Amino acid sequence: MVNDDSDFLMLSGLKHFQFCRRRWALVHIEQLWEENALTLEGHYMHERVHDNNFTEARGSVLLSRGMPVRSQTLKITGVCDMVELYKDESGIPIQGRGGRWRLYPVEYKLGRPDVQGADALQLCAQAMCLEEMFVTEIPEGALYYGKTKHRQKVLMTEELRKKVKKSTEEMHQLMEKGYTPKAKMGKACKSCSLVEICQPKLRKQVSASEYIRRAFHEFKEDST
Repeated sequence: MVNDDSDFLMLSGLKHFQFCRRRWALVHIEQLWEENALTLEGHYMHERVHDNNFTEARGSVLLSRGMPVRSQTLKITGVCDMVELYKDESGIPIQGRGGRWRLYPVEYKLGRPDVQGADALQLCAQAMCLEEMFVTEIPEGALYYGKTKHRQKVLMTEELRKKVKKSTEEMHQLMEKGYTPKAKMGKACKSCSLVEICQPKLRKQVSASEYIRRAFHEFKEDST
């Protein structure tokens, strides 16, 4: 049976959603995107990590990069930067490998630990996908930050799991309605690559696509 992911959402969108619901909607509902120096650096870092044909053995540890994951329960799909597999008698069997293994997801980030918890939310969603796919339990994972070159342990608490479920439910509801939340000006807006499209300072909020349509119409009128 072929998996139908047509109504699935991108797992990576959880970070956008936690950062700013409007930002998530602009990217995933209105299909708008702008690059800046930070996003380009982030893409480059992930490209160096991702290689879904690559599995490296370091002693008793296997490193699997760019592992595709999905959850039928949450209806999300994505890719794990890295999944470390440790030999563990209480773990799961892996095809082509002897023994049993414990899964440990690791997400790579360009900057420093975020105070909003968006990175931990994304990592927890990856863990929940892996748990569903491999019928196992993943109590923790880690976030690696490029700026600090430090690995931060993340416990997959019940509170974090509930937050993932609640967030994905809200994302699906917004997607079904095709609704983009109105902008709320904040400090993070300055570094957002979508600030020019979002126009958070506008008093009367319209959809970003409508704003672009109007701007293009005005440009055509000025050119005639």
